[in-house]
Amino acid sequence: MALVGNLSSDNLNSFNSHGYIVLESFASNEEIDSMRKRMDELLDGFDCSTSSVFSTKKQQKVTDDYFYESAEKVSFFFEEKAFEDDGNLKQPKELSINKVGHALHEIDPVFKKISCSEKISNLLRSLGYKRPVIIQSMYIFKQPSIGGEVVPHQDNTFLYTDPPTCTGMWLALEDATIKNGCLWAIPGSHKNGLVRRFIRGEKGVYFDQPSPSYDQNDFIPIEVKAGSLVVIHGDLIHQSFENQSSKSRHAYSLHVVDTDGCKWAQENWIRRTVEPEPLYAS
Repeated sequence: MALVGNLSSDNLNSFNSHGYIVLESFASNEEIDSMRKRMDELLDGFDCSTSSVFSTKKQQKVTDDYFYESAEKVSFFFEEKAFEDDGNLKQPKELSINKVGHALHEIDPVFKKISCSEKISNLLRSLGYKRPVIIQSMYIFKQPSIGGEVVPHQDNTFLYTDPPTCTGMWLALEDATIKNGCLWAIPGSHKNGLVRRFIRGEKGVYFDQPSPSYDQNDFIPIEVKAGSLVVIHGDLIHQSFENQSSKSRHAYSLHVVDTDGCKWAQENWIRRTVEPEPLYAS
């Protein structure tokens, strides 16, 4: 039977075995430049007084209305270490932002173009998606010296459907190395299923199970060149460390779920007022 989409049988076998694959040169230099220039424009027009702080270590404490509403907006989130004790930024805002999200793919024309491109749709067809929607997008900066740690997690924890269908697509806009905070993953960990869920209840958000302890020796680094796309299974355990180098590590991340025979969990943190448009329906 012929393959559907743009992934080879080797790609699919590797994805099913390891829980992730790296597609080199997925984005062109022109596409990378367009996204980076557009983000410079967005940051230039950003009012620092309307923002929040993002932390994977203190997610339950720092989640606020600004975060919730970002599901359908272009919102800005600072690094934890960006501020002085008096509340002022230590350095310019463009060097203090952790990420911008979570609806760039929907609202901004430049990011929408790459997010809704035929090559993204073909990739999802290869993975068996019938009616995929992009449920969130993020431009991640991983700032020099202050770029924060992202603790071990699974994407299905935060973006749950029944049955689970989340796939992450992490596009490197700069070279990602061990020094500047590349992704790390436990190959094959997706086969063990979902560990816990991030629940939004009446009194805020919480995890329904404590975080497991992981042996750091089980993780391997995923160092990639700019333009490479890392495709991540929703149950894969992955993380990234603080950026302690003098070089940033910009990336653009998409998360996709299927809406064909799958139900979006009402307890997820994302609660949209308008249903997202599918990339295609097959």
